[in-house]
Amino acid sequence: MSQSRHGLYTPEGGPADPVFRIGLAPIPVEHWFEGGEQDPAARKDALLASVPHLVWGETEGSRLAQSEVAGMVADWLGRPPPSNDPPLWTASRAVADDLCLMENRGGEWTLTAASLCAPSFFSAAASVGQPLSGLHAPVPGFNEGLLHRVARIFDHLPPDQVVERRNWTVVNSPDLHQPDPAPYRARLAAQSLEQIAAGLHVRRERQTLRRAPRTGAVLFTIRIWTERLDDLLSEPDRRAGFATAWERLMMDEGAPFRTYKRLDLYDGAVRARLASFPA
Repeated sequence: MSQSRHGLYTPEGGPADPVFRIGLAPIPVEHWFEGGEQDPAARKDALLASVPHLVWGETEGSRLAQSEVAGMVADWLGRPPPSNDPPLWTASRAVADDLCLMENRGGEWTLTAASLCAPSFFSAAASVGQPLSGLHAPVPGFNEGLLHRVARIFDHLPPDQVVERRNWTVVNSPDLHQPDPAPYRARLAAQSLEQIAAGLHVRRERQTLRRAPRTGAVLFTIRIWTERLDDLLSEPDRRAGFATAWERLMMDEGAPFRTYKRLDLYDGAVRARLASFPA
């Protein structure tokens, strides 16, 4: 992650928006991936060996589109296309991002293959084969207000265009691989407020969409960064921006997002940490 783009990944980089929005913006193709991890294959291979059903899945008939998007990733990296199967998993080993393949199956955009090594409370086992409506069912208001808009974006995304969106949350672990929130949330009952606060991390997420021109599939990429909340709060300007963002999320208008992310679990600890730094 380059310093010039650092603020875009942080809650202190701009006003917090407590309302769910699509928020996609076009970016140059050369910015499709941003790197920042020396050996993503080592991390991903270890997960595939230990929890394969959580980090990889594919549906029958997805290999053609997998091969096309894997070739696109290889072209962007300046490498030969992968010769091993599954193509999408092979491509994912070369980048820090998770790679999710969306195809229109029977009139619904469906997750047909996915490498998910840094999920934010979901897994390949639970997600692959699901349509957009199923994937986003837990998101408040998504199926009522945003589903058709997202489907139209998938329908009409030009093959030569890359779009991105960013979001963030606060969690009590630096782990990239978080398929299930239960173990993390269970820790809270046995910890003091100070212990919870000391373990808090800001989890930043960058997503992109890009269409494959031949098959019409859409590749959805997800890149995760984590940072200790204390490190963020140690810088006065960033601390002030974060405090403003957090307050907005705790207001009435932020209730759906706050509830979905369970940020209420950390509110007391976040406020205690903010209060421990000079005004």
